[in-house]
Amino acid sequence: MKKVLSISMLFFCCFLIFSCKPTANKNHSKSILVYSATRGYRHESIKDGIKAIKKIAQAKNWEVVATEDSSFFTNDNLRKFSGIVFLNTTGDVLNDEEQKALEQYIHNGGGLVGIHAAADCEYNWPWYNKLIGAYFESHPAQQVATLKVMDKNHPATANLPAEWTRKDEWYNYKSVSPDIKVLLALDETSYQGGKMGSFHPSSWYHSFEGGKVFYTGLGHTKESYTEPLFLDHITAGIESVLR
Repeated sequence: MKKVLSISMLFFCCFLIFSCKPTANKNHSKSILVYSATRGYRHESIKDGIKAIKKIAQAKNWEVVATEDSSFFTNDNLRKFSGIVFLNTTGDVLNDEEQKALEQYIHNGGGLVGIHAAADCEYNWPWYNKLIGAYFESHPAQQVATLKVMDKNHPATANLPAEWTRKDEWYNYKSVSPDIKVLLALDETSYQGGKMGSFHPSSWYHSFEGGKVFYTGLGHTKESYTEPLFLDHITAGIESVLR
């Protein structure tokens, strides 16, 4: 009888151990790292952007970690994330080892989203130029301009009007990669200060060295992060790169 009880207790203890074992993705199907470090101009809208992405994540059942600590960029840490968002980053925001970790993350199938000033950083890192798709060159004063949808089949533009008129800070770009797939292009006849002529990409995506990238030049203003069409645009953009 004692032997039977001992075996029963053993099975019961094993049941408790395995039933209490933690599962990393039980509550959240995806996890996102939002990185907003600045070593140059700092956008006042960063807090608004983090708040908006957290609200999106809550609706999508994603987990969000928002940080400006570059030490998050290690191989062991980055592999935990389904996607990374560079939110209005400026200047030299990663050291050499952290850059290698991001490269490895992309090579392992990771996804990166760049919002607005993500093109205004890491000018001394040629790999990042190819990753993000272009570098910031200049911008005129904030004003209303018209964007034209160049690809209606991508989720980030599927819900946008064919011509989308809104106010933002419109970047001119340099070192534009020939491999990007343009989603939105600025109509330079609709505003003052455009320097790129008939080909002025403002949002794009591409596959890059095993990973996925989505970039939008929109998102300078605080108002952007309560604008339904813009929120739809970045939500779908984030979803498009998640692994």
